[in-house]
Amino acid sequence: MASPSCLKPIFSSPLTSSPTSPSPQKPSSLLSFLHSTTSTPISLKLSSNPPHNNSHHRSKSFAVTNVVLKTDTSPETTSAPSNYSQDLGLPLTKPTILVSEKLGEKGLEVLREFGHVECLYDLSSDQLCSKISSCDALIVRSGTKVTRQVFEASNGRLKVVGRAGVGIDNVDLQAATEFGCLVVNAPTANTVAAAEHGIALLAAMARNVAQADASIKAGKWQRNKYVGVSLVGKTLAVMGFGKVGSEVARRAKGLGMNVIAHDPYAPADRARALGVDLVSFDQAIGTADFISLHMPLTPATSKVFNDETFSKMKKGVRIVNVARGGVIDEDALVKALDSGIVAQAALDVFTKEPPPKDSRLVQHENVTVTPHLGASTKEAQEGVAIEIAEAVVGALKGELSATAVNAPMVPPEVLSELSPYVALAEKLGRLAVQLVAGGSGIKSVKVVYKSARDPDDLDTRLLRAMIIKGIIEPISSSFVNLVNADFTAKEKGLRISEERIVVDSSPEFPIDSIQVQISNVESKFASGISDNGDVSIEGKVKYGTPHLTSVGSFAVDVSLEGNLILCRQVDQPGMIGQVGNILGEHNVNVSFMSVGRTVRRKKAIMAIGVDEKPDKEALKKIGEIPAIEEFVFLKL
Repeated sequence: MASPSCLKPIFSSPLTSSPTSPSPQKPSSLLSFLHSTTSTPISLKLSSNPPHNNSHHRSKSFAVTNVVLKTDTSPETTSAPSNYSQDLGLPLTKPTILVSEKLGEKGLEVLREFGHVECLYDLSSDQLCSKISSCDALIVRSGTKVTRQVFEASNGRLKVVGRAGVGIDNVDLQAATEFGCLVVNAPTANTVAAAEHGIALLAAMARNVAQADASIKAGKWQRNKYVGVSLVGKTLAVMGFGKVGSEVARRAKGLGMNVIAHDPYAPADRARALGVDLVSFDQAIGTADFISLHMPLTPATSKVFNDETFSKMKKGVRIVNVARGGVIDEDALVKALDSGIVAQAALDVFTKEPPPKDSRLVQHENVTVTPHLGASTKEAQEGVAIEIAEAVVGALKGELSATAVNAPMVPPEVLSELSPYVALAEKLGRLAVQLVAGGSGIKSVKVVYKSARDPDDLDTRLLRAMIIKGIIEPISSSFVNLVNADFTAKEKGLRISEERIVVDSSPEFPIDSIQVQISNVESKFASGISDNGDVSIEGKVKYGTPHLTSVGSFAVDVSLEGNLILCRQVDQPGMIGQVGNILGEHNVNVSFMSVGRTVRRKKAIMAIGVDEKPDKEALKKIGEIPAIEEFVFLKL
């Protein structure tokens, strides 16, 4: 992305004021602090609605291409590093870029054209901390730990950390943001390599290539033992239909396989274009002959393939994993292999890498293994090197890449006012996505802000970003922030529309309430469906704490802390006591309870805040209470 003229290099000083130019001013609001522009115009659709109930509405739907950021700083708050020109914001000397792990030569060439490159490999933590104060950018792979101590030791000079690859577990994102350092990664260059490796493992597993190779090298000739299975006509379930998953599907179709997929965010039209049917999680694993994993490792997907999951699979299923080792419970997989539920597995990734030498899984006769080779092709390594080099150079120039994975610093006064609403927005997003049943995917989200302030004075980009973050991050590997929120939503096929309603409340507070509506989806909790057929929840900030104030058509009042159980019940005496007793028997501490109802003695929703996640037995007992018609556990 070319750097617009309004952007200055990320660590340049403001231009020196002249008699004909206005003096720099301090930002007065989030709108003036963060200026959004695009390479093509933003498409806006504005519509006015007639006054209703002492309020008036303003709605906006938008399609955003690229989002860039402008920081309007002032001389008294920003000082230029000594190696940058006070007048032009241009480097007097080239920036120093430290490369701490091996990077392809093509990437190094890109870096050398812009800055002074130092390649220092195998640095200890102390050596890195000692060196980093003289560096403007740092490029790492997975072996270098970029800790808080590294950012502290940089004394504010480190402006960009580039991760040559996808995962950023080795970078302290919170510390990076606190120290004003942008973190970028390279998520696309290894897509084809990972897909090809998945297909290679699929075919090798089906035809026992690794086992037969080892056998013949041991002097044996066992043709009858290593009879394989054909791929043609078999059903492959692709779990995670992102970049790699869709490429695997494309290649599997070419091999004559019937391909289905599960991914809550995969656009249906993209799947149909490849001849792939999107199905629910249980349908995918229950009908597949082969399962290929391309899921991110998140709290929601950690060990998602476990004893319970394997029990739902076809006997004799075959599994390939080139994604993340932690999505499989490895002990459960060994049991499934021993019992014959899983006939074979082909694994490129493991919970712990390298795995123990005596690992039962690695040593299992029906398991084919490789040492995390998914991205290990010459072409992919070169592509990653170029992608991360261009991202780092762009960031040093002041450009903001769509691969930025943390947010830039926001002025304290803005954060101070918006911080409780930021927390509310993310939690509403997290709650809303947990109410959606799998299968159809989320395509359309509407956010309604109620405020006493004029809609033009209410900049909602930070809140919108946090709602997108709450919806996408729990079941995705994407890192969502103010920089990349709209881009990530667009990439996932998620359309966000916003509506602002002016209400009679105190203008002292920027927001009265936030409502999140998800359209055209099924819900795990039918009572979460509003009268217009959308999954709908609403919340507000009370006493500085986010609160949930409505679910579907039911009014509730619960603090969004810990975890939440929602129960739809017959409105009758004793319900709170029954549920409370069950939770108490299972040592689950209840932090609060609230009951909302539409009509007395008819239906009600009980919202229960709990500190711990109840075990399956406790949840089963709650569901067996005759007056409880449905319930759902939600993790905040």
